Amino acid sequence: MTHYTSENFDYIRIGLLVGRAALLKDRILDGYLVPHGVTAAQFKVLMIILQGYDTPAELCRHLSLDSGSMTRMLDRLEQKNLIGRTRSESDRRQVRLALTEEGRALNALLPTIGAAAMNDFTRALTPVELQTLEGLLKKMLLAAGDTIVRERLGDV
Repeated sequence: MTHYTSENFDYIRIGLLVGRAALLKDRILDGYLVPHGVTAAQFKVLMIILQGYDTPAELCRHLSLDSGSMTRMLDRLEQKNLIGRTRSESDRRQVRLALTEEGRALNALLPTIGAAAMNDFTRALTPVELQTLEGLLKKMLLAAGDTIVRERLGDV
């Protein structure tokens, strides 16, 4: 279905709204993470590791980051003693990520921190509105071919 044309393109708000929502979500999350010394971007990496993904390539795929950006992110997390990197025994080219003791302690808090931040972010919505918003975003992402949403949440 075509919603936009060159004539109404300057009135399109969906890109602005989705982009601003993502920025505000990260800003709110950053505020909750200050006491823990990590950023929203680092939180996302740690949450993905918490979900069982343990290679830089998997993290790049989930976060749509290039390998250089991911290497810098992992360097910062390693400097904070939250993760460690080891070479795979079976394939020395592959790096495996593991949480350090400090990383495991922080990861135990991340779901609580994330829930608090998302409750702050979505506080203006009723439960039905939130469910509707999630359904609409999922539908749009699946239609656009987002494989991560399909993997994690399935079809609409």
